[in-house]
Amino acid sequence: MDFSLNEDQQNIREAVLKHCSQFSDEYWLEKDRSGEFPFEFHMAMAEAGWLGVAMPESVGGAGLGITEAAVMMQAVAESGGGMTAASAIHGPVFGLEPVILFGTEEQQQRMIPPILSGEEKMCFAVTEPNTGLDTTSLKTRAEKVPGGYKVNGEKIWITNAHVADKMLLIARTTPLEEVKRKTEGLTLFYTKLDREHIEHQLIPKMGRHAVGSNMLFITDLFIPEEDRIGEEGQGFKILLQGLNPERVLLGAEATGLGRVAIQKASRYARERVVFGRPIGQNQGIQHPLAKAWMQVEAASLMVLKAATLFDKGEDCGAEANAAKFLAAEAGYEACQTAVMSMGGMGYAQEYHVERYFREVMIPRIAPVSPHQIMNYIAERVLELPKSY
Repeated sequence: MDFSLNEDQQNIREAVLKHCSQFSDEYWLEKDRSGEFPFEFHMAMAEAGWLGVAMPESVGGAGLGITEAAVMMQAVAESGGGMTAASAIHGPVFGLEPVILFGTEEQQQRMIPPILSGEEKMCFAVTEPNTGLDTTSLKTRAEKVPGGYKVNGEKIWITNAHVADKMLLIARTTPLEEVKRKTEGLTLFYTKLDREHIEHQLIPKMGRHAVGSNMLFITDLFIPEEDRIGEEGQGFKILLQGLNPERVLLGAEATGLGRVAIQKASRYARERVVFGRPIGQNQGIQHPLAKAWMQVEAASLMVLKAATLFDKGEDCGAEANAAKFLAAEAGYEACQTAVMSMGGMGYAQEYHVERYFREVMIPRIAPVSPHQIMNYIAERVLELPKSY
């Protein structure tokens, strides 16, 4: 049992922190104010090869695991870019795993390299306005037509759809009333985001302004047969393969955000002098920051445990869910503590922690609520009766 990063993982952490340091706090502040996607950061990470950290070498990736991807994404958030930086590249890091696991060799070579190189950007088109976590009840319909499918429907909270070239889309190919199980009849596609048939509307939101969330209105979109991933009707099962690594990476990003918030607040507390002494000398400042640090580091260990289990091919559902839950809560407490420790300056944009506080709500809410995680642990681990 080893609780430290190995040499390669430590090298990844240091290299990512150094690479991201070229994008200053002021860069991220300006992106947050303007709402412009961080194209420069996205391309810099692609050119350095980081987008393919967990993708096979056969498609241009580094062939490493989710553990290394988690180390990388934690460092990205910790560098000061927060959830904005992480969300700008989150999709490419793990999002094309369904193509690796269920796609053909032709699909893998056609679809993945342009994303890893930064030539193309992608988005996930899964969530719908009236379904939320109830994915099996989604309404978007893919009707079989000669040569492919015709798709109509709506999606919501689709990150980066306004700048994406391609999308991973799930739609119902068999009506719900015609399947034996709700999980059947859903099909996964990876296809062009054709703006002649897809209208997007940005959703005004609390934080992470530079990485937009969108409503999508899909009208008579044609998807060729060769863009279907896996068998028709098996899309939900394919999507399930990505749930645990997604939770792990969100947890890593949340702890990275917590770390940078604590670092900035601690530096301020050392330098801010009131009544002839630094405010960091007062236990009222020290203790909340110390507690936040302990919570973040404990959550980080659970993230690494879940990632390690996943990479070993072992069951990690409980650990991945726990990692996401603990990291999101710890990150939130760290960001809130940072704002409160800095007082009025914590509320000022120029000190950045208010941006972290706004952004840390994302891993608390998405992609699964803390309440659903507690349901999972209660039922799957504690063997308690299902409550809903």
